[in-house]
This record gives sequence, C-alpha cells and structure tokens, in this order.
Amino acid sequence: MRAGQFIRQVEGYRAFVPAPLPPDPPPVLDAETINLMSRADRALGRLDGVTSILPNPDLFVAMFVRQEAVLSSQIEGTQSTLEDVLQFELDEKGADLPKDVGEVVNYVNAMNFGLGRLKDLPLCLKLIREIHERLLRGVRGGEKTPGDFRRSQNWIGPAGCTLATAAFVPPPVHQMHSALDNLEKFLHDDETFPVLIHCALAHAQFETIHPFIDGNGRVGRLLITFLLCQREILHRPLLYLSSFLKANRAEYYDRLTAIRQSGDWEGWIKFFLRGVFEVSQAATETARKILALREEHRQRVKHQALLDYLFEQPLVSIHMVQQRLGCGFPTAGKYVEQFAEAGILRETTGFQRNRRYRYDPYLSLFESPDFSPFTRPDVDEGDAQATETEAGHST
Repeated sequence: MRAGQFIRQVEGYRAFVPAPLPPDPPPVLDAETINLMSRADRALGRLDGVTSILPNPDLFVAMFVRQEAVLSSQIEGTQSTLEDVLQFELDEKGADLPKDVGEVVNYVNAMNFGLGRLKDLPLCLKLIREIHERLLRGVRGGEKTPGDFRRSQNWIGPAGCTLATAAFVPPPVHQMHSALDNLEKFLHDDETFPVLIHCALAHAQFETIHPFIDGNGRVGRLLITFLLCQREILHRPLLYLSSFLKANRAEYYDRLTAIRQSGDWEGWIKFFLRGVFEVSQAATETARKILALREEHRQRVKHQALLDYLFEQPLVSIHMVQQRLGCGFPTAGKYVEQFAEAGILRETTGFQRNRRYRYDPYLSLFESPDFSPFTRPDVDEGDAQATETEAGHST
C-alpha cells in the first residue's frame, strides 16, 4: 500500500488508486542511488553548460525538439521520421507523407507552447490540459476530449482487452481528481527531494493516474522536460528521455508496474537516473559535434546568415532562402549553389525547377546512432503491438 492499492469496483474489475506523493515511507537513497544521482547530475550539468558556448542555442534546440517529438510519438506507434517532419514543414500540402506526421508536428507545437507558457504560469493542471489540447488538435485521438480530463474509466492493455482483462486500470474518475490535486501540489514542492528524484516521482505518478483518454504517455514525458526547465536545471530544453524509454520499453513498463504492485519506488528511481545519465551524455556529445560542424563550415562559405538558417531549417528551397535573407530569387539561388559546391547542401529532387536542398552533414548527427545509442527511425511490428491501449484503443 506504499504506492497505493488495487480496489475492486462494483462492476467487478480492480482499479488502482495511488497513494499521495511524497511516498510514505520516503524512497531509500542507498549508495547505488546516490552514485547514480551524482553521475546524472554531473552529466546534466555538462549538457546545460554546452548551451553557454553555442553561438545561438535556439537554432540548435529546434532540432532536439523535433527529434524528441519523433521518438516520443514512435513509442505510441507512429511511423513518421525526422525527415518526414522536416518535409511537412517544407510543404505541408504537397508532400507525400505518412498520415501520422501531424501527430509529431503537434508534439513539437505542444512542447514549444508549454515552454513558452512556463514563463508566465507554473507547471499546473491548467497548463497540462492546455498542452494536451494542442497535442491532440486535429489528429488521431482528437475526438477524445482534448484538453479535458477523462469523465469515464480507461484501461491499459493489448488491443481488444476489456476492463476485466486489462493489464492495468487507473483510478476511477472521482479518485483520479483527488490524485491530480495532490500531484499538482507535489509539482510545486521544490524542497522535499533533489530535482531528479522529484521528476522521477512526478512522471511515474502521472502515468499511474492516466488522466486523459489519449495522449498520457506523451504528456507524461513532456512533464520531465518542463520540470527541469521550471527548476532552472536546464536553461534550454535539451534533455529528452524518449530514446532511452523506447529502447528499454519492457523494463520501463515493468518498473512502473513494480511501483503499483509492491511500492518499489527505489527500482524506478534508479532506472530513471540511469536514463538521465545516458541521454545527457549522448546529447552533450551531439551538441559538441554541432559546434565543431558549424566552425568547419564557417570556413568554407562566406554567407554566415544562410549557414545559421540551415541549423534551424536543414531542408530548404531557394524560395525559402529568398524569404529568409530578404534578397532576390537569383541571388538566393547563387548562395544555395555555392553551398552545394562546398559540399554543405545536396539537391534532392533532380528537378530543374522547385528544387530542394538538404543539409546532410547536420542531419546525419541526429539520424546516426551517435545521436543516441537507442535511436532508431522505424517502429517494427513488435513495437506497434506493445503500444499501450485504453478505452477505444487510445494511448
């Protein structure tokens, strides 16, 4: 009962009602946990420090945000890749893209919206609902009350399961609201636990409450980044755990289950800290490679404004360059060709008109295993079958 208890409902199924946070008794921070937390803190500090030496951090953050959106959405079964997202931004109507690319683009928009709102509004239930509404606006799950907490019972399990056969049933609605009120208070508690322990507890509790009909996993992963930024541990949103959780999906679900069944907060916290350390290490290395790449390419070309634009938008057309630089079309075309001759841009269409160009050296940093040892741009059949499902096969 440390983390809560399963309570049989009048309909016959058992729903889990979480105990309030913080856990009672509090998590035991043994020597292993302290060592993991120390390593994770140092790695996170190095990652945050990298942003101080980047010439324009916001240009680079955009790519990290897109990559996180792709990976977090792939956990929920989408097929879209980073390339698909960039193509969508380039030509939303004309490109032949997977239908679910809109879900990934919504994730990017929801993340950017939430980060902007944190400047005026602390992380709270109102902000969580606003993020959720933008996440599901006009895409799969858009009919499932975006921006509103559920008004009926949901459940988690394989497609076709029922409340009686579900792997996990979150708290009933009236107890869900009590748990959410407690979670909101805990989100504002910045004194009881170290930051990373605080993030670990909040994420797991949100996933247990499962307050929406759809989109819980994605919102829960966003909460981690929002908490780190709100607590000013990160000054730029560069840490995203989706690559780690995707690669360790079975253990991730097992750790959450162990909290509910035996109150094993300690095992979950160690797993979470290991993820923070490994992802921080990988992201720091990628940021350093970005900086080195920029310096190398600054030596090859004269037009620095166009080079900076490519770090923000690595798929471009001549028309886009014309608009960004405020020059004539022939001038923009000349600049683009100079970059192509220098090996920085590659023409991808083979057309004489409406040509598009790709900044291959930059994109390869995110598409190669070096970005993260866990990143893969595809979802296999096993991944799709393992996706959490709830009332109406929602995630």
